[in-house]
Amino acid sequence: MTEVSLQIAGASLDNTVLRIALAGALGMFLGLEREWSQKSAGIRTFSLISLLGAVFTMFAVETDIGEGLLVLGGVLVIIQGVLLAAQGLLSDDDAGLSLTTSVSMLVAYGVGALVAAGFIIEGVTVAVLSSLLLVLKRELHEFAWGLSREEMRSTTEFAILAFVIYPLLPAEITLEVGGLALPLEPQVIWLMVVAVAGIGIVNYAIVSTYGGRGIAVTGFFGGLASSTAVVGTMLDHVSQRPEASSYAVAAILLANAAMAARNLAIAVGFTMGGETAVLLEAIVPLGAVIVIAFAVAAMTADWHESGPMELESPFSMKNALAFGAVFLVVLVFGSLAETWFGTVGFYATAVASGFVSSAGATTSAVVLYRGGQLGPGEATIAILLATVSSIVVKTLLASTSSNTGFRNQVAVYSGLLLLGGALASILVVI
Repeated sequence: MTEVSLQIAGASLDNTVLRIALAGALGMFLGLEREWSQKSAGIRTFSLISLLGAVFTMFAVETDIGEGLLVLGGVLVIIQGVLLAAQGLLSDDDAGLSLTTSVSMLVAYGVGALVAAGFIIEGVTVAVLSSLLLVLKRELHEFAWGLSREEMRSTTEFAILAFVIYPLLPAEITLEVGGLALPLEPQVIWLMVVAVAGIGIVNYAIVSTYGGRGIAVTGFFGGLASSTAVVGTMLDHVSQRPEASSYAVAAILLANAAMAARNLAIAVGFTMGGETAVLLEAIVPLGAVIVIAFAVAAMTADWHESGPMELESPFSMKNALAFGAVFLVVLVFGSLAETWFGTVGFYATAVASGFVSSAGATTSAVVLYRGGQLGPGEATIAILLATVSSIVVKTLLASTSSNTGFRNQVAVYSGLLLLGGALASILVVI
């Protein structure tokens, strides 16, 4: 019994010592940049502050007086920070730098407390992010100072969309339409609005740097995340620069190529190494969509031109909200179609799911195929239906543009993608 007790005590001791050592190390890590910048508080001070936070937190866990010590330690760190800030104001040093050092000291104290309380990952994350903010001081200042009023406004609007409105929305609601109960997910719909705005901001930065070629980058890599959201970004892009509609059409085609490539990777990758055969049936039709999309995109715009292409703003709040409203209408009609044509079961579900995420429908088909509920032909058809649904919904959304040439080109080339995929499927069957 004594030996067991010693082992338990030893394990507890080792755990405690490791946490104290980690707190000190993270404090040194935080103080490294301050030491390099030759500030009044450096590696030793920050390490001692983190150790103080760790020790007082352990006292708070084990004793009754520990909580008071923990609060007292925090107050002492705050007082020291205020004194440093006041010293910066009275001396020739930059008061902002002294204030940064003061706040960093309080962060170091909090990191020590987090680690001692057992929140290891959280403590390490705070330390790493804080050190990154200190190191990137010049880059962050240049970025902030370089923002125009319109860019600052767009950034604030995006923050409201993503971090204020989205968490307030319910996860699910039931909509009554013609006596039918349709389950809807407001957070998913709003997430599409956020995706349109987010891709728009990334597109703005890339296009400002690389011109027309940047639109291709936005189309393909944005398509990997949400090919439908790329359409919303391109609608906004065309409304700002109608003469660049050929690039926007190519971006939508590349988004379709990325979407098909993602679905193909899921279909093949997740069926390898299992008991079922690899879903090779999906390679030819999806491969045809990818090849045709790249070929047409290469011909629709002059990619040799990479001159500056100024946009008015990163994204338009009005256009993003309008896109969300259109997406909601499409989603409702998709749900109604699934309800009305319930006899075709999973295929109708795949079509309706493709309105939101063809990747979700593809994953569901692969899971059912691996479980034996679907055969290879049925799984392939479901994946193709979801892919077709995604292409069609992008065409419908693009048709809301006031630019006739843009919407006509999207419709024609999207039809070409569908025709190519259908012919490839027929050739495989024959």
